[in-house]
This record gives sequence, C-alpha cells and structure tokens, in this order.
Amino acid sequence: MSSSLPPSAASAPPASRVRVAVNASDPISREGVRSQLRRHPEVELCEDSGPATVALLIEDVLDEAALARLRRTVRSEGSRAVLVVGTVRENELLDVIECGVGAIVWRREATAHRLVQAVMTTAKGGGDLPSDLLGRLISQVGRLHRTGTDQPTSFRGLTPREVDVVRLVAEGLDTTEIATKLSYSERTVKNVMHGLTTRLHLRNRSHAVAYALREGYI
Repeated sequence: MSSSLPPSAASAPPASRVRVAVNASDPISREGVRSQLRRHPEVELCEDSGPATVALLIEDVLDEAALARLRRTVRSEGSRAVLVVGTVRENELLDVIECGVGAIVWRREATAHRLVQAVMTTAKGGGDLPSDLLGRLISQVGRLHRTGTDQPTSFRGLTPREVDVVRLVAEGLDTTEIATKLSYSERTVKNVMHGLTTRLHLRNRSHAVAYALREGYI
C-alpha cells in the first residue's frame, strides 16, 4: 500500500517532529496554514484537543478578545506560541511577549518556510521577531527603565490560588462557600482577595472578576 505522505515526511523520525496546534478565528485561515505545514516533515499537526509543543495562533489584529484567546490557549495547552498577525501596536508588545509568544510572523510574510522557521525556533525555546518589532520592543523596554516605570499589571498576573478564588467568586459563591470548596479558612480567602485587589489596583470583587475575564484567566 502506498503512503499518502511525501517520502521525506513518511521517513521522518516521529520523535524529531514538533507537534503544532493551529488556532484561528476563521476556518479558511486555519486550514490554509495547516495545508502549508502538512508538507513539511519536521512538523506534526495535532487536533485541537491534543497536546502540542507549539501553538500557532492566527489573528488579524490584537484586540482584547484576541489577547484573551492567546493567553487562554497558552495556559490550557502549556505550549510555546507563535503568533501570526496583521499588525501589533507598540503598547501591545509587552502584553504579547508576557503571554508566552516566542515568535511573531506578519501575515503578509507567512509563507510555509517562514512559519516552519518560527515553529522550530520557538520549540527550542528561542525567540523570533520581525526586525522592526524587535527595535520597537527594545525602545519600549528602554523607556520603562529610563523612567523607572513598573512593569504593566499583566506582568504581575494572578497566581494559581488567586485564579481558583476568583473563578468561584465569578460563579457567585460567597467567602464561606469558597473556603469550604477550596478547604481554606475564611481568613485565607479574604487575604487572597485583598492581596490581588491591592497588588493589581482593583476596586472590588467585581473588578477582580472583570480583570480575570479580560486577561483570559477564567
């Protein structure tokens, strides 16, 4: 029986292939990228539910919804990420890097070769940014250091315990119910909420829930 894969792909050692999950907001983009990557033996495409070494995400622009999808995908799959995007504003760069993105590829430059290059670099723990973005990132970090500005709120994030508590707050549980659910004391629950609202400059529980939703934690 003949193989449907090209000879090079059929003979590629499975252990040396990088597992890639492709995520896009529209099916045409997703299938187009999968079609390009399928021809390369060093890449093994996996289904959405399967574990992946690299998550490749395709977006037109980075609005709040796109950033939330990015964070959620990286956290749920535990993958390194490659972002294929049409444009990135300068004030979004640090947010993107904080999300766990190892490589950014402009949509206009997303050839099969360029995508595979980004995937392989990211799988090895390296970084791959377009030269114009790299210059902007260096300038932005330099300004933060010169002005003594603290890191953005999203760099401080939520701890796993804070995520557990905020998720239950979002479900409508009160302090006593949360303490029972998590086997904490009520004082611990109150301390967790006080700590995160103080650290992240959030006004109250509702603000904490809104922050967690916006940042993709819940």
